[in-house]
Amino acid sequence: MMMAEGKKSGFRGINIPSDELLNNCIHCGLCLPTCPTYSLTGLEKSSPRGRIRIIKGVAEGTLSISREFVYEMNFCLDCQACETSCPAGIKYGSLVEAARAQIYQEKYEGRLAHYSKKILLGWLFESHGRLKRAARILRLIQTSYIQSLIGIGKEFRVFPRKISNSNSLAPKISKSYSSDTLHESITPNIHSRYKVILLTGCVMDVAFADINEDTVQLLLHHGCEVIVPREQQCCGSLQAHNGDIASARRLAQHNTELFSRYDFDYIVMNSAGCGAYMKEYGEIFRDDTRFAEKANSISKRVRDLTEFLNDTGFHPALNRNENPFFGKKVTYHDACHLVHAQHISEQPRKLIKSIAGIEYIELRESTWCCGSAGIYNITHYNDSMQILRRKIDNIKQAGPDIVITGNPGCLIQILHGLNQEKMHIELLHTATFLRRACGV
Repeated sequence: MMMAEGKKSGFRGINIPSDELLNNCIHCGLCLPTCPTYSLTGLEKSSPRGRIRIIKGVAEGTLSISREFVYEMNFCLDCQACETSCPAGIKYGSLVEAARAQIYQEKYEGRLAHYSKKILLGWLFESHGRLKRAARILRLIQTSYIQSLIGIGKEFRVFPRKISNSNSLAPKISKSYSSDTLHESITPNIHSRYKVILLTGCVMDVAFADINEDTVQLLLHHGCEVIVPREQQCCGSLQAHNGDIASARRLAQHNTELFSRYDFDYIVMNSAGCGAYMKEYGEIFRDDTRFAEKANSISKRVRDLTEFLNDTGFHPALNRNENPFFGKKVTYHDACHLVHAQHISEQPRKLIKSIAGIEYIELRESTWCCGSAGIYNITHYNDSMQILRRKIDNIKQAGPDIVITGNPGCLIQILHGLNQEKMHIELLHTATFLRRACGV
């Protein structure tokens, strides 16, 4: 059943569910068991249908943007698991992100929160040069005695609790960045089958440069010429998910114009959140006559790495002696914006299971959010840790040697949980696992 036409809201001109559809939604409730925040509180207002009701009230002027409204919009992880379970096809993610945009624009969450986001997600992340300079400073801290002082902050209050929590979840900055080390055009040793663009990303570039390198080597192994545009910027997803729509649009526009200058077949992504957002570029600029066609062309050619390899052919090492994972128990965690936003679930599993000699174990509640959700594990640390506990308990029950996932936020969050429990389980990005499995 398609979503019924509703009244236009003040939130980016999107459609709010009609009264009839909302009534059906209230009687349905299939989204409730899938919602992490509802599972924490048991409160209707913290469920998808509860939030839709108050969004509708605010959009129609029957409710005001109250402190409770602001809290609930930010309490939501925007994991979009409710969309997967919704038989009516309600685009809940668009609704909550539009509400956050309204909150951000009008500074309803307070000046400190507003300007913190403006500086971090706008000023810092809008310039990749600034981000890399900030990352170098962070690396100096991480490799100095200051890191040790922050690490004992929880026990001895050397630093405030929030700083200690943020430090424990900060990604380890790479020694060098993929945007500096990768050539702009990299050709395979075999016949070139496809020309693909790699988004080096923001966090991926400065903290997971090795995964970008694994992605490039994997693509070369499969006959791809890889293009790494020099002037690319953050995709804009972090900004959009946190209400800064203007910054998100500027970044999306920049990348759209830049990538449109190249001759390529696909844009291959190794970050679930980035991939989901770039697939929306066409929708973002649908009413902009200057960029609509270009943005739509970009979106249509965005592919997750596992989606691309599944469609074009995957060639792992077949020799037992070449397989570093022979005899290993392996499981897979679904990143929310891969499984719920992009509907990619079977492809990574199919690739993983094709590796000879491994024992694949399906992770219980594999599509349940790990609690990372962009900057959620920093802004809502305690809630995030409760959600993470459920994920770690399921991993513990599965008892794998290796956990695989395809998003940087999930890697940071799950590693934090494994370290807290002193669990000696290897955590790998899908690109790293598949590259090693191919022996390249």
